[in-house]
Order: sequence, then structure tokens, then C-alpha cells
Amino acid sequence: MQDSATQSQSKEILILNQLLHIGGNMTGWLKFLGIILIIMGAFVALSLVGIIIAWLPIWLGVLLLQAGNKGSTANMTQNPAELIPMMDKLRLFFVIYGVLTIVYIAIAILGIIFFGTFFSTFMENIPEMNAF
Repeated sequence: MQDSATQSQSKEILILNQLLHIGGNMTGWLKFLGIILIIMGAFVALSLVGIIIAWLPIWLGVLLLQAGNKGSTANMTQNPAELIPMMDKLRLFFVIYGVLTIVYIAIAILGIIFFGTFFSTFMENIPEMNAF
């Protein structure tokens, strides 16, 4: 009985160590992409209309930087509990990015419908323009 408990405990430790290793390996890319998103947000903010939406890539970049820092901390301290806030930051990043994707798809569909209607109306009126 104790042998199976010890075996399951060693599996848990092995899994936690693998998660710590993977979390530590992710930190470089998380920080890199976080900095890139913050820079992109700064460039978006330079335009007049971009000021309205510039906070989104900056917020996403900050979330990735925070997740990267939590991963670094977890790897350095070998504390698997630090992976929980890291995963929470990544969860929030993907939720926001998913909602943004849905909004962009909806805007694209509305744009196609609007410009399609405009273009078809324009094409219908071309023979009338040539009559003059």
C-alpha cells in the first residue's frame, strides 16, 4: 500500500519538475513577445485613432512580461506554486486575445457586407452614368 503511495508521490514530483522546467524555458519567449507587444502599442498610440486602442497591445504585453517573470521566479526558486500565477496571466492573455479575434472577425464581416453593398450599388448605377 505504501509502495503505491510513494510511487504516485514520485510521479507528482516528476510532473512538477517537468512543469518547472517548461515554465523556465518559456520565459525568454514570453518576455520577448511582451516587449514586442508593448512597442507595437506605443507605435499604435502615435496615430490619432490608435490612441483609442493602443492600450490593448500594451496590456497584452504586460501580461506576457508578468507571466515570464513568474516563470523565471518559479524556475529559480524551484517553487511550483509560482506556476499558478504564471498560468493565470497566460489564461487572461488568451481570453483577451480570443475576444479581440472575435471582434476583428465581426468587423471584417461587417466591412465585407458594407463594401459589397456599396460596390454592387455602384456597379448597378454605371449604365445610368454613361447615358449622359
